[in-house]
Amino acid sequence: MKSGRINHDNVHTALTCDDVLCEILLRLPEKSVFRLILVSRKWLHVICSNSFRSSYHSKWRESFHLLGFFVCNFLYLGRPRDGFRRPPWEPALPLLSTCKEGDDLKFSGVLKQLGYFIDSSNGFLLCGRHPMTYYIWSPITRKQYQLPQPQQYYRSLCMAFIVEDSHDDVICYKVIRAKCVCKPVEVNTVSIETFSSKTGAWKQSTLTCSSSFALCPRSVATVIGGVVYWFSVHKHLAIYDPYLGVRRLSLIKLPAGELSFDYEESVLGESSDGLLQYGQSSKLGIEIWVLEKEQSGYSSMYKSDTHWEKRWNLRYTLNFREMWKKNPTFTDRFSESQILSFLPRNSESVFIRSGSNIFLYQLESKRLDVVRYHGRGSSISWDSSKVVPYFRPSWPRSSLCQCINSMT
Repeated sequence: MKSGRINHDNVHTALTCDDVLCEILLRLPEKSVFRLILVSRKWLHVICSNSFRSSYHSKWRESFHLLGFFVCNFLYLGRPRDGFRRPPWEPALPLLSTCKEGDDLKFSGVLKQLGYFIDSSNGFLLCGRHPMTYYIWSPITRKQYQLPQPQQYYRSLCMAFIVEDSHDDVICYKVIRAKCVCKPVEVNTVSIETFSSKTGAWKQSTLTCSSSFALCPRSVATVIGGVVYWFSVHKHLAIYDPYLGVRRLSLIKLPAGELSFDYEESVLGESSDGLLQYGQSSKLGIEIWVLEKEQSGYSSMYKSDTHWEKRWNLRYTLNFREMWKKNPTFTDRFSESQILSFLPRNSESVFIRSGSNIFLYQLESKRLDVVRYHGRGSSISWDSSKVVPYFRPSWPRSSLCQCINSMT
């Protein structure tokens, strides 16, 4: 009896020590960890903390839950007074839902209050009406927050949305607006305006580049590790790191294609090993390239095009004809196909659109699956719209867990 009591005390002591508890939880699968948030307030706090989540994802790959696909029609977003008007029957923020959680969001009525879709990051939505009205919707509080009106008027612009994690479990974000010059002029500067949730205000600044450039209007940046990647004209990428404290842009030339010289769609994403990946598709197929890091990371980004051009590595090629040949049951093999999007932090899968259907293609196994969604995909103007997958990180946040804890 005494021996049993001592062992029980030792177990209790171990499980009340944060370091020992974290080491135990790090060895469990994700679903088991999620169930343990109900054990006690202490376990809930430990599991939902940013420090433990970061440690867990450094050992295990982070998982995401697909809620659906948002549709952004560029004809309406930032529409000039004499431009196209959205018909009354068409929602401003269409969501092609792929699950019950997506259905709940779609029919909750909250999307009607946000304007048009612009971007998402870690489940947070950036929506609004260019060029002066913007909203942030939080999946944790399920409420929207209207940003103060920007100080600068940009008739044509591109944007970036960054959601940050902090050690005190407070979620912070940045919204960046960059002015796009539509006239064919040679410039090496760009005016940007950055909103920070920490200050609650917009701040204007000017970025410079060593060569002339122009950002692609109506585009949204891809953000990896806080670094912003915008598409630029003449098959270049413009890179900006707002955390370096240097108001500079760097240009990287995109890789030349091997399947075709005529690419109709290009997308950016983050690979499973944390690298920038670039996908481009033509009528023939898809190429996926990865920008390899140096030992110093991307901190030496302000180098010449020739330096960066050598660091693009072709990781995958996909021939559409071969893809449909191996999957003869799909009738979409006669429709034009193109790359739609990458999955978050994933190098093995890619979304492909063919007609009004969306497919998930596994690059390693060459498996093709249709993605079932609820919505009128046939009514979408695909040529003038951007269709973007909406993912929610599966890991619980502390604010959400506090809500759960208050209800239990």
